[in-house]
Amino acid sequence: MPSKVELIAYADRFGGNVAGLHALLDGPLRGLFGGVHVLPFYRPHDGADAGFDPQDHTEVDPRLGSWDDIAALGAQYQVMADMVVNHVSSSSPPFRDWLANGQASPFAGMFLTYGTAFPGGATEDTLLRLYRPRPGLPFTPVFLADGRKALAWTTFTPEQVDVDVRHPATRAYLLRVLDKLAAAGVRKVRLDAVGYAVKTPGTTSFMTPETFEFIDEITGWCRQRDLSVMVEVHSHYLHQVEIARQVDYVYDFALPPLVLHALTAADGGPLMSWLQRRPGNAVTVLDTHDGIGVIDVGADAVTSRPGLLGPGLLSGLVEAIHAHSGGSSRRATGAAAANVDLYQVNCTFYDALGRDDDRYLLARALQFWTPGIPQVYYVGLLAGGNDMELLARTGVGRDVNRHHYTIAEIDADLARPVVRALCRLIRFRNGHPAFGGDLTCSGNASRIVMSWACQGDEAVLVADLAAGRGEVTWTHSGTSRSAPLASLPASWP
Repeated sequence: MPSKVELIAYADRFGGNVAGLHALLDGPLRGLFGGVHVLPFYRPHDGADAGFDPQDHTEVDPRLGSWDDIAALGAQYQVMADMVVNHVSSSSPPFRDWLANGQASPFAGMFLTYGTAFPGGATEDTLLRLYRPRPGLPFTPVFLADGRKALAWTTFTPEQVDVDVRHPATRAYLLRVLDKLAAAGVRKVRLDAVGYAVKTPGTTSFMTPETFEFIDEITGWCRQRDLSVMVEVHSHYLHQVEIARQVDYVYDFALPPLVLHALTAADGGPLMSWLQRRPGNAVTVLDTHDGIGVIDVGADAVTSRPGLLGPGLLSGLVEAIHAHSGGSSRRATGAAAANVDLYQVNCTFYDALGRDDDRYLLARALQFWTPGIPQVYYVGLLAGGNDMELLARTGVGRDVNRHHYTIAEIDADLARPVVRALCRLIRFRNGHPAFGGDLTCSGNASRIVMSWACQGDEAVLVADLAAGRGEVTWTHSGTSRSAPLASLPASWP
């Protein structure tokens, strides 16, 4: 049988806490998802980067629940949790201890500084070679209690201090995290920001051979604990192909922009080409807690290798998203708001398609027919629009796609026709046996046919990209049926 669709959600924004998220999965979402990626539930879950700046992620934020709540969720669903490999919060006890006690601290050396990374100094060329997802150099001045100053390495924000993954204290910390996750019944570990974790003077310090060696090492740690490994890296598509050879899963981050291009330009050529070369052990997504990646289909900024979309097509895609969202994505993207990176467009997928229900359902069908494990982000599940009120309060661009849902909002959205149709499509993808077989693809620039077949059963998607509509033909108990995407059966099988 095929792998079931999985959910991606913040517990505090979709259910209120871990138990509340569990109640949603058991209640109104019953039968939809076989697994759930619970976005950071560590202390604090609401820091500078929505939980991706943990003070200590061996601890569950008590406002969200406990490790027992995670274990209860894991007893019913395959749980994926984040392991923030590259950094910890600047308010974490180890970092504060180092600031207070300097070299006398047991954590001295755990945190990377300019001096420890470049003990012999660095030239301008060496510094400018460093890869970072935002402008400027990755250093923040910090002040130690004895009056000394240091330049802490901060790849993302000043509140996220990079750790030295080679240091014994860091390695002991990461192993404690893995032990906690395994003991709580977590099945999959998502290695967050691991592409930046190893700093090698004279290189970009991003996805270098030393990075791949560390990924291989940490993968070994995970497998010793029966944890599957998912690597999260936004970069040139060939990096995903390379990483896929040494871990259990990678994200297919090229899929979202290619699907958007197909549906906004009526051009399925780049998507069809990608389907022939993408790694098979991928998790498919259209939306996540991050923005819609541009770098994932663009040219390699370091080596100038061409991307899956040329510069003109890429610019056209970005402008199409801004136009379809009524300009709201432009106000949330790049220098227009406080962003961790400048290579993503901040927009919900529903708004990126102009809130066109048929095109949105077709986008989800293209995702579900693509080989891999499909994951659906909680805002995307409810076909959510850009939360401009939250953006206005926080100034954080990615917050347009991180709405805090009340139970009343969830109930109301689940009754909307587009959401009800999406839920039927999820049940179809979960239950039809054809998805456990083999895929064949055909078509031309404006029409794609994707056909799954397994032991006499078929599930065929015909995607009319120009019209923005799709139809499914399937076999069941020896008979063949067809229906538009919006009219699939209410239950399956």
